[in-house]
Amino acid sequence: MSGSPEESPKAIKAQVYRDERPAEAFASYHERSRNKKPNFVYEVVRIVTSLLGWIVYRAKSISPDKVPDGPVILAPNHFSNLDHFFAGMAMRRHVRFMAKSQLFKPPMSWIYTHGGVFPVRRGVGDEEVFITAKKILADGGCVLMYCEGGRSRTGGISDTAKHGIGRLSLETGVPIVPIAIHGSSNVRHWRRLVLPKVTVRYGDAIRWAKRADSTREDQQAVADQILGRIKSLYTELDAKGRREVAQADRAKRQPASRNEQPASS
Repeated sequence: MSGSPEESPKAIKAQVYRDERPAEAFASYHERSRNKKPNFVYEVVRIVTSLLGWIVYRAKSISPDKVPDGPVILAPNHFSNLDHFFAGMAMRRHVRFMAKSQLFKPPMSWIYTHGGVFPVRRGVGDEEVFITAKKILADGGCVLMYCEGGRSRTGGISDTAKHGIGRLSLETGVPIVPIAIHGSSNVRHWRRLVLPKVTVRYGDAIRWAKRADSTREDQQAVADQILGRIKSLYTELDAKGRREVAQADRAKRQPASRNEQPASS
């Protein structure tokens, strides 16, 4: 079930990380995300992207019921710009996620903000994104955040995590569900008539006690543990295939069990 790298090193284009627009340019997007829920735009996009996932990429979700009710952080690996849609296909909840600020330009900015997406200004220590994420979680929402920060461009999961997800975890104390998305590294190969199978595997929810005084080292340690869980889920899925993994997950779980696994901070 192993996938080939998404792009060869020569094909990788340099990314532009810094958005020169000031923070004030994104204030209205954060304001809406904090105070209004996604509207019909979210449902339209969900239908379109779910049909794309199920029909074109033969997407399958394993154990999506491991996502608990109430505030929760989804933590998938990140290969493709479709990953947030893949992660939310099997859920009826509104999955809120952050997108790089460069994408927030008309007309797409209207779709993003009405669909519940909020911007992050990369490379500038954007505090607004944490304020928005914590407000959504405080209201009982579901926030998706990538351990690796940006999209992997090598076809493999990064060896290091960004500390941001550890910070959000420790500052909110909400459950985190690690997610392995397999196959999405090749979704851009449709031009070559390569249409991979995408599998989304949800792990057991974990959480750390809420801490207002966590250090950067504490946050990094939590982020590293989350990434380790994601890698473990992904490695087993890559080695055994989705049918065997799905059968094993069903066999070892008790009916209607949504218990969280304790984690040490």
